[in-house]
Amino acid sequence: MSERVKINPNSPKRKQIFDVVDTLLDEGIVLLPTDSQYSLVCDYQNKKGMDRIRKIRQMGKKDHLSVMCHSLEHVSTFANLTDENFKLIKRLIPGPYTFILPATREVPRLLTHPKKRTVGIRVPNYPICLETIQELGRPVMAITAKLPNVENGQPDSDDRELYLSRFNKLVDLVVDHQQNLSGQETTILDLTGDKPELVRAGLGMKLLREAIALQGYTMEETVPAT
Repeated sequence: MSERVKINPNSPKRKQIFDVVDTLLDEGIVLLPTDSQYSLVCDYQNKKGMDRIRKIRQMGKKDHLSVMCHSLEHVSTFANLTDENFKLIKRLIPGPYTFILPATREVPRLLTHPKKRTVGIRVPNYPICLETIQELGRPVMAITAKLPNVENGQPDSDDRELYLSRFNKLVDLVVDHQQNLSGQETTILDLTGDKPELVRAGLGMKLLREAIALQGYTMEETVPAT
């Protein structure tokens, strides 16, 4: 059975954040709430943790994992940014966005696309996440917490307690934010081409379009927008 800690999402207590960080430093996996959905999280340097998460999610080697960062400084360490992309991301973070960017050499191979050498980067607007990363001192690996083909194993489950319990034997620590579950996903934006490409429409679309317009960009939208 995993441990469970209840944390106020608006004002997390420092000792509780220490509990989360201690689990990550011990090469553990944490079920962590974010500004969109719950995520499976481990230290980005924790290869065994990443392998465990891939197994939980039944992911293939080509499936992207994301790096959850604390700030733009972290982003620039793990991704190669053009001046234009730097300005655009600065307008949007922290927020419910995942940016696909060219990876730097700092990024472990397990976190990059095997052929494109790209990485997903995210800076959530959520104190629990940001304070955890800040205290850890480095980014974490994160991916939406869901269990394929398992009843109430999805982030939009109607039964919050049952959803959290599904991970009891799979992770080392469950962070309970004592809020309703969210079925809303982050917006994914590919910034590796000549112009931004919308990979997935999710939270924050209005702000994204405003930021794109302010940059003088046009955005390739190949998926239905919300």
